[in-house]
Amino acid sequence: MRRLNAGERIAAFDCQDADLNDFIVNEAALYREALLAVTYVVEDKSTREVLAYFSLTNDKVSISDFESKADFNRFRKQKFVNEKRIRSYPAIKIGRLAIAKSIQHQSVGTYLLEFIEDYFIVDNKSGCRFVTVDAYVDAIPFYIKNNYQFLNNDDEDKNTRVMYFDLASLL
Repeated sequence: MRRLNAGERIAAFDCQDADLNDFIVNEAALYREALLAVTYVVEDKSTREVLAYFSLTNDKVSISDFESKADFNRFRKQKFVNEKRIRSYPAIKIGRLAIAKSIQHQSVGTYLLEFIEDYFIVDNKSGCRFVTVDAYVDAIPFYIKNNYQFLNNDDEDKNTRVMYFDLASLL
């Protein structure tokens, strides 16, 4: 696994999702150059073929993510008992996560989630409490299996759902 270098382009990738394929081939380098996201790739050591990738960007969980202030207050009272009650909490967002068709259903996605979670717990690389993701509807069971929860219910009828993982659960 390695960080995609600035200006580096990936020639081909197929995870059976046109949007995710297009991102790694055409957009990942542009996001990096604009300082919007950093992409990491998993490669086959011998062929250098990209087998999986994920893209990370900064995020936050804030009052604006909830239908009402009362909903936000319920959320933060569950997570922060009588302390650290602020209007937003730092998070890292998984902007994209894709596994090549050739290695799907081999727990690589779970391994990558665990890597991301550990990356922000070990040596506390930045102040970060949550991992968030706008999960495609088809990917929701995968995230639920990996202990991600829905942030709210106001996106139930959308193509993606905002989900989160509380990094404090690993401490």
